[in-house]
Amino acid sequence: MRYLKNTLALIFLFVLTSSCKKSDSGTNNDTAPTNLMVSADISNDGTGNVIFTATATNANNYDFEFGDGVVKSEASGIITYKYTQLGSVTYNVTVTAKNASSATIKKTIQVTVNYTGAVTLVWFDEFNTDGAPDVNKWGYDLGSGGWGNNELQYYTNRSENAVVQGGVLKIKAIKESYGGSAYTSARLLSKNKYAFTYGKVEVRAKLPAGGGTWPAIWMLGSDINTVSWPACGEIDIMEHVGNQLNKIYGTLHYPGRFGGSANGNTIMISNATTEFHIYSLEWTASTIKISVDNQVYHSVANSSSIPFNHDFFFILNIAMGGGLGGAVDPAFTNATMEVDYIRVYK
Repeated sequence: MRYLKNTLALIFLFVLTSSCKKSDSGTNNDTAPTNLMVSADISNDGTGNVIFTATATNANNYDFEFGDGVVKSEASGIITYKYTQLGSVTYNVTVTAKNASSATIKKTIQVTVNYTGAVTLVWFDEFNTDGAPDVNKWGYDLGSGGWGNNELQYYTNRSENAVVQGGVLKIKAIKESYGGSAYTSARLLSKNKYAFTYGKVEVRAKLPAGGGTWPAIWMLGSDINTVSWPACGEIDIMEHVGNQLNKIYGTLHYPGRFGGSANGNTIMISNATTEFHIYSLEWTASTIKISVDNQVYHSVANSSSIPFNHDFFFILNIAMGGGLGGAVDPAFTNATMEVDYIRVYK
């Protein structure tokens, strides 16, 4: 009899438990999400980062369509996304809120994101300490001999030709007899001190005036001593010719495209010798872009077939005369290129 009672008790408990489970299974929330709200916190530092926040009643997951072909899901409704299209671009961002039964609600917002490619400042010189240029960042090319272009200057490391003063680097070309040359100047370079592959370069500079002046902000491949020029590659971020006032050159030199057949372009600007302008390079494995004041005027597709996928170093100089500089104005006495800063971003 006790056995029967125990058996009946077990049967009753089983039925009761099954009934409870069946009742619980009917409590799933099938109510469609409502009250979807979407906000965007857009970074203003040029990194392209945006923090999206989505909230909705009865939602447990959110799909984000970022407007550039990428879709991601996030249960919390908070997600950080990085846009990488250079420039200021407007995107239509659609968020879909879902519940457990896949009922949905959607909302689209617009975001305008400015991506400069300037993710992290990795190297710079602000030229804020008066005196000689920083020996940890800059060395000198010295001497005369035309420098392959029939140039007329003798490069020195004297303070008369290169000095940091008042927050700028001053490179000064002077008409004077020195070492058998009729002019002196300076040519600073970061060779064996700093070189890099890929990134964004910004140089804020005011250029020298006078016929025959030939200032340049440029780069050479660090392997120049082993493969020579032009196999090492050359990137001219800025060249200006005093005989062609306000005409800015941006040029690449490499095998098959060097000297008079180099791959370059020009742009006319205002006040190149009286005001500061920003001369920039955007350099990736796929593209090389040269610009002035954020206006791109020369773009080249990069590839493994041209020598722009290894380390390059900087050169800052003023040449006098030569193949591009042309005839020097007889009235020329001196002229100065002022560099406010040079910065490299990765």
